[in-house]
Amino acid sequence: MARQPTLVGKTVLIVVDIQKGAFLDRSNAGIPTMPDYFDNMARARRVVDAAHAAEIPVIFFEENHRRDMVDYGRELDGSEGIHCLDGEPGTPVAAEEMDMRDSDYFIRKRRYSCFFGTELEILLKGLKAETLILVGGMTDVCVHYTFVDGHQHDYYMRVIADSVGGTSDAAHQASLNAMEYLQTGAVQTTDEIVAKLSTLKVAAE
Repeated sequence: MARQPTLVGKTVLIVVDIQKGAFLDRSNAGIPTMPDYFDNMARARRVVDAAHAAEIPVIFFEENHRRDMVDYGRELDGSEGIHCLDGEPGTPVAAEEMDMRDSDYFIRKRRYSCFFGTELEILLKGLKAETLILVGGMTDVCVHYTFVDGHQHDYYMRVIADSVGGTSDAAHQASLNAMEYLQTGAVQTTDEIVAKLSTLKVAAE
């Protein structure tokens, strides 16, 4: 099938789990990270700024687990330890660092995919979204699973390679490859997507 345009129709930015732990102590509480993880989280701010400038909707997600841990399910069966526990200083969204605004949307999730057990699909329908841009973490977990669910809901999915971070370099790249396999042209760079978003701002003017 032919490569689709980078942005099709109404575009929405989804900020996946960029939480305080990435900025307070540069740890990710129980989850391994690739060497460039924290630099990539900081770089995602450029995409948020470009989305705000272009007046496209921004949805912030926070992974948050109850303190009695009843909602972890099978998440602790693999390589991850206890993470994103409610009430811990690293759990809240990095609102100040990412310039989260009152006009942005906020959704708390209990599992990996931003679609699973959340109001995201209802919100996207209300916004008449067609293209979803993903930044945040982890490339090979929450970002990847959100991408796949969005793909299966027939959205045009875009992931910003240097504004997402994985559990390792190998896992990060493998997931980017898998997402590109599903939608040709899905993997973009921060510079590329910021440039595209700037065209939306010009068109609106």
